[in-house]
Formats: sequence, structure tokens, C-alpha cells
Amino acid sequence: MLKIELHSHTSDDPSDVIPHDTFALIETAAAHGYQALAVTLHDRQLDPAPFAGFARERGITLIPGIERTICGRHVLLLNFSVTATAAVRSFDDVRRLKQRERGLVIAPHPFFPAPNSLLSLAVAQQDIFDAVEYNAMFTASFNFNVKAARWARELGLPMVGNGDVHRLDQLGTTWSIVDAAPDADAICAAIREGRVSVHAHPLGALKAASILGSLLLADIKRGLALETPGGRRLQPSGNS
Repeated sequence: MLKIELHSHTSDDPSDVIPHDTFALIETAAAHGYQALAVTLHDRQLDPAPFAGFARERGITLIPGIERTICGRHVLLLNFSVTATAAVRSFDDVRRLKQRERGLVIAPHPFFPAPNSLLSLAVAQQDIFDAVEYNAMFTASFNFNVKAARWARELGLPMVGNGDVHRLDQLGTTWSIVDAAPDADAICAAIREGRVSVHAHPLGALKAASILGSLLLADIKRGLALETPGGRRLQPSGNS
């Protein structure tokens, strides 16, 4: 049995301001007892090779991944080749990708009230998904995962618990346990087959507010940094 995290971000992310690098993420995940980890940057697939030895020394298997933006909505693509995910622009591209390669497609935070959530497109494009995310950002009073859990049951799809980690203190509240060997292919196969369970613990109101506040403040600072004195917006580095 492996404790895994399949949705995380680091300072290499071209879209979000993340204060920790990949080494710090791996170190912290290991301290929390994780045994497999996917770094899923926005629209850029990180090469795990430079970090594989560091992770292996700490008992962690790295799984290639990316959080791809398709029609303005986020989709997690795991264990596909970097050249293949870079070419994905549409949901039909995902279908073609799955015919060529044996990866895993997850619907992240599908019904959260955010512009980049799948929302109605989750149902319209439901045939592409292998699993549905149970996202760690919830409290005892507010939980937008309830609809996702119902939808997953209706489709007969497994759920995976993910931290959607943008800050290191998000690790260790929601995760998955998968019955698989410590290998990326084996882990993805086990999830497709439903040999996975979600362990989810609601955030306290103060912790949830602290995380959301940190993310909002980072977005504001990033927006200000992208403005020139004349008011013309600069393109952020890493985006084309």
C-alpha cells in the first residue's frame, strides 16, 4: 500500500507563485510518509529525472504529470510523455492521447466554484476521465467535493484524494492510498482498476482562510509585478 499525492505545484510553475521548489516538496512529502508524488505544473510538464535520485533516497516514486488547461478548464494528465501532453489543446486531443499512450486522466476539483474548474464540461466530456479528484480544500461546513463524489459513483469511477498543493502545509490533510508496487505504471493501473482509497480530513476554518489568503496575496503581488509604470502588462516568464 502506498500513500500518494497526484496534484502538486512547485516554483517551476509558469502560472502561479509557489514559494517552494521541487526538492522542498519531495522532502516535506517524505516527512509526511508519502511514497509517490506527481508534480503537476500548469501547462508545463516537469522532467522528473533531475529529482528522481533525491526522491528515491527518501522512498518516493515520482510520476510525470501536468495540469493542462483545455478550453479554459483544468485537467490532470499523469504518466504521459512530455511531447504528447504539450500537443494537447482540446478534449478530443485527450481522447487521441489515450489511444496512443497508457496514462491517467483525472478531473481535478471538478465542481468547485472557480473559472478553471470543469463544471458543466465535466459531464459533457466525462468519457475522457479515469478518476475524479477529492480536493483537500474543504471544511466541515463547505465541501464542494460532495457533488464530485456523487458524480464519480454515477460513472463508476474511482476517486483520488489530492492536496492540490500550492503551499507545503497543504500536505497531510487529504491523500490517497493505492494498492500497487512503487512504480508509475503500476500506480496508474491500480487507480484505473479502483484499487485506491481516499483519506480526507476537513481543514479548520482558520487554516483554510490562511491558505486562501496566502494564495490571493501571491496573485495580487504577481499582478502588480507584471505592470510597467506606464500601465502596460508584461508577459510572465515561462508563458508564450
